[in-house]
Amino acid sequence: MMRQYELVERVKAYNPGADEGLLNRAYVYAMRAHGTQKRASGDPFFAHPLEVAAILTDLRLDDATIVAAVLHDTVEDTAATLDEINRVFTPEIGKLVDGLTKIKRLDLVSKRAAQGENFRKLLLAIAADVRVLLVKLADRLHNMRTLQHMPAEKRARIAQETLDIYAPLASRMGMQELREELEDLSFVNLKPDVYATIAKRLSDLSAKSERLVESIERDLAAKLANAGIAATVKGRQKRPYSIWSKMERKSVAFEQLSDIFGFRVIVDEVDTCYRALGVVHTTWPMVPGRYKDYISTPKQNDYRSIHTTVIGPKSQRVELQIRTTEMDEIGEYGIAAHALYKDGAPHLATESGAYQWLRRTIELLAEGDSPEEFLEHTKLELFQDQVFCFTPKGRLIALPRGATPIDFAYAVHTDVGNTAVGAKINGRIAPLLTELQNGDEVEIARADGQIPPAAWESLVVTGKARAAIRRATRSAVRRQYAGLGRQILDRAFERAGKNFSDEKLRGALPRLARQSTEDVFAAVGRGEMFSGDVVKAVYPDYKDERRAAASQPAPGQPRPHVNGAGRLSLDKDQTVRLTWPGKAAAKDGAAKDGAPDEGAIPIRGLDRDLLVRFAPDGGAVPGDRIVGILTPGEGVTIYPIQSPALAAFDNEPDRWLDVRWDVDGASNQRFPARLALQSINEPGSFAQIAQVIADHDGNIDNISMKRRTQDFTDVTIDLAVWDLKHLNAIVSELRAKRVVSRVDRVNG
Repeated sequence: MMRQYELVERVKAYNPGADEGLLNRAYVYAMRAHGTQKRASGDPFFAHPLEVAAILTDLRLDDATIVAAVLHDTVEDTAATLDEINRVFTPEIGKLVDGLTKIKRLDLVSKRAAQGENFRKLLLAIAADVRVLLVKLADRLHNMRTLQHMPAEKRARIAQETLDIYAPLASRMGMQELREELEDLSFVNLKPDVYATIAKRLSDLSAKSERLVESIERDLAAKLANAGIAATVKGRQKRPYSIWSKMERKSVAFEQLSDIFGFRVIVDEVDTCYRALGVVHTTWPMVPGRYKDYISTPKQNDYRSIHTTVIGPKSQRVELQIRTTEMDEIGEYGIAAHALYKDGAPHLATESGAYQWLRRTIELLAEGDSPEEFLEHTKLELFQDQVFCFTPKGRLIALPRGATPIDFAYAVHTDVGNTAVGAKINGRIAPLLTELQNGDEVEIARADGQIPPAAWESLVVTGKARAAIRRATRSAVRRQYAGLGRQILDRAFERAGKNFSDEKLRGALPRLARQSTEDVFAAVGRGEMFSGDVVKAVYPDYKDERRAAASQPAPGQPRPHVNGAGRLSLDKDQTVRLTWPGKAAAKDGAAKDGAPDEGAIPIRGLDRDLLVRFAPDGGAVPGDRIVGILTPGEGVTIYPIQSPALAAFDNEPDRWLDVRWDVDGASNQRFPARLALQSINEPGSFAQIAQVIADHDGNIDNISMKRRTQDFTDVTIDLAVWDLKHLNAIVSELRAKRVVSRVDRVNG
């Protein structure tokens, strides 16, 4: 275990002005707080925070970060409190420790939700101070180095979490050395046999290729020196997890990998990088498709370098990275390389592109999603492989590999994504689900009033897009329910003979236990709150005599709230509309001359999250007399008035809605109907049935057949027709066929 003086010496080695008293106080405080606590390995628990601090001294971090590392487990695992940390040390250190402390009590949440909530807390703390991230990554690294002492099941869970979240997070922050070690430690715990096999193959290859690597280093350095370029050339072998990932991704064997060794060329100036590239490419042939310039187009984590692969000395494929000394330091240490010293005191530069990306991402992910969704979206955002695309104005957009124009649109702006209806890629119209490639120029076509389809959520690959689509569709559905609820309440107050206004409803919110009138409208629209209860809340002396009478209809009397005949249509935007054509209603709300009630509700819904749907067994078509049944959380189901299924709702009058059809004579929409046939069992009988439907421009959606006897077959056909007249014509023609003994319409 590291001694007190050793910790101080490590910090003062790079920061001579370090606060020795503060470091000593933290050491003693943490040692006393952890006392006799032991780790799973049997070592004193206090050894762990000291090792975390040691990792951070290698990154040359400031006193507050080192002290926070020493104290990071005290509030979570000992009797120490945050108030005490603030008092004994500083509020700055207390804030860092708080960001690293897990939430202890999480009521009524799953383990995955707890994981997500803790991760949300961590990321929000990181957004406030990036040093929290550096301590957390060092903490995870030391835990992974000692993971062998944990039970097998816990090892696998922690290793998978590290691979899913912390290694990609280190990568996004540009800390490649730390990322690679986290990946390898996860790999050895998740797939120990595979790791051992690859490690042995790499060891054997390294022994055989040692002279070859040295030879390539010498040849490269000599070529560059001859061109007057001072450069350091270093060869390195790729690590086991990197090798295994490439084998899996490209489905190749170990022997087929030709770039196990990589070489780094380090020069002093940016322009020298391109001069070195010229020497390399004019000396050895370049491998097509293997050149990337991350100097002119840096990665979001500030990584800058030129990548190229050539057929080098001894006909070996050589993978090269050409960069400056500063780029090399940022490439290895990432955000930690931005520790600057001013007046003897260190400051982390928050201008880092990686840190700015992280803060923007956290702000987007923190907008109201559940803990599980937050964790899922964060994983999506941490994917490493990227493609770089451009807007027509030349703005660079970096996206995960596999991203589509939908992801691109949301990366530009949430409003652009929500209103996207089409895309052009490199000037050509392309589907919104086209996978984007490096260098694509993407132009998004938009339409006002567009709502993103809910199906997009499962098709996009960025967390930002997925979260925005989910919010937009939830918002759209809520607006639909609220609109329906408002119409239901308008009619309910009219029937009760009471005045209705938003102001009156606001006065009743406490009695309805809702925060806003919009909440009330949405609850009524969903069927979670009955309209009569709202009337009573606004007018406490109101008695709904109509409801009581309607709950016990007399034999032979019409069902409550039943509507008359009309027509239904689906608009081109897939909006379901139900309204009445025809005569106006009387002032008292009664229908004139037997015409349907003009006070009936025009119902609208979207096909992706339908508020209005048809009866599952038989549907309804224009010309049918219909009624709407409100189901809590599901919306309105439209039944033909003759449907026997309506008997189940006789004692629930609040669920019955007057609905009216709104059909456009020019509409080309079809509606569902079901026919039950008995056909003679002979060759070609079904072909004749199908031909009748085809001749009458009907569309068969589904068919089921069951042999009744040796001579007859029962056939059920779900079909789509224009209206009742169209359906009756098909039925009449079928009845005229010799092979059909009986045909009836099914009304579920």
